[in-house]
Amino acid sequence: MSKLVRRKTPVVIIGDVRMGGDDPVVVQSMTDTPTADVPATLRQTIDLIEAGSELVRWTINDDAAAIGALEALRSLRASGVRTPVVGDFHFNGHEILARHEELAKALDKYRVNPGNVGQGVRKDSNFSSIIGFAVRYDKAVRIGVNWGSLDKDLLAALMNQNAKRTQPRTVKQIMADAMVESALASCQAALALGLPREKLVVSAKLSVLQDTIDVNERIAAECDHVLHLGLTEAGGGVKGVAASAAALAVLLQQGIGDTIRVSLTPEPGISRTREVEVCQDILQSMGFRYFYPGITSCPGCGRTRSVYFQELARDVREHVAARMTEWKKKYPDVATLKIAVMGCVVNGPGESAHADIGISLPGSMEDPAAPVYVDGKKTAILKGLHIKEEFIQILENYIAQRFTK
Repeated sequence: MSKLVRRKTPVVIIGDVRMGGDDPVVVQSMTDTPTADVPATLRQTIDLIEAGSELVRWTINDDAAAIGALEALRSLRASGVRTPVVGDFHFNGHEILARHEELAKALDKYRVNPGNVGQGVRKDSNFSSIIGFAVRYDKAVRIGVNWGSLDKDLLAALMNQNAKRTQPRTVKQIMADAMVESALASCQAALALGLPREKLVVSAKLSVLQDTIDVNERIAAECDHVLHLGLTEAGGGVKGVAASAAALAVLLQQGIGDTIRVSLTPEPGISRTREVEVCQDILQSMGFRYFYPGITSCPGCGRTRSVYFQELARDVREHVAARMTEWKKKYPDVATLKIAVMGCVVNGPGESAHADIGISLPGSMEDPAAPVYVDGKKTAILKGLHIKEEFIQILENYIAQRFTK
């Protein structure tokens, strides 16, 4: 963890996972399979867990999904998988939990959206029912407010109040007010219904970066509940990754946020695990957690006409990825390793010396030799056709020597 001062919260314990307090920021994700399709849901859940998701959320929107979720949960637990599973409820969660009490007992956490539990008098009753199941079975709850499904009664009341002001606020400002009020009021209602503070998580998700930051800063200032961060409907591709990283980084740098999810639009041929990888990259880039060795490599320029340094950087990344499962078992601290693969003399020797182990390949018009640096000292000069193989062997030897306890 960074020395950054974290916002103080209670510690919420969900299965073997701790979030809040001084514990590391937790990575979580959500399947996009129909939960009634048990084999597909199990496959994707295992993929997400193996990628590093520390909680996994499932949609539970009808009886078929509830039956499938219970079957999938039993299968996971029978195979020894202990990762907490979160049930995602909208509109009819109170009814589903009432009809499927075995599922209510088996889930580790419920997600409830105050904007989707009902309208008018039914809202309080439905909300109370869900919280009642959580209290009865000692489950954690995330109260997740989303501006795409905001409490219509609350928003209308705030809009009416605003219309009477001599200087009305903008619609966007009133929506932000409604997000904050809905989150805080729902948390207070859950506590009044008997949910312990140590079982309560809150989130407020918007799809606009600056509004996400503003609303979460306001909620963090008003309460000490564990905060789940995310930019909802972030989009896909580079845009989704960039927007999510920017929003979460600003909040995390202030010590706000105890668990994160990156919500990326699925892309054909791209695994759902990408959202887990992005979460890990954000936390590792900020120095909060380490999941794999960091690899520094240059972007290339006119001095690096050869693609060899690009290929070597790729091959080292692939080698590290392929070896991580075994390395983590043998060398638990290997994720803190810093590797550099550089392409010319301008920054190559310096970056390589700053890393734990690095190689500086020759650029255009340079002597065809690649110095290797270990712990800041030049220890070898590689030449010829087998630079990749020789460097990877030096890397393997270094890891074994440094991390063997």
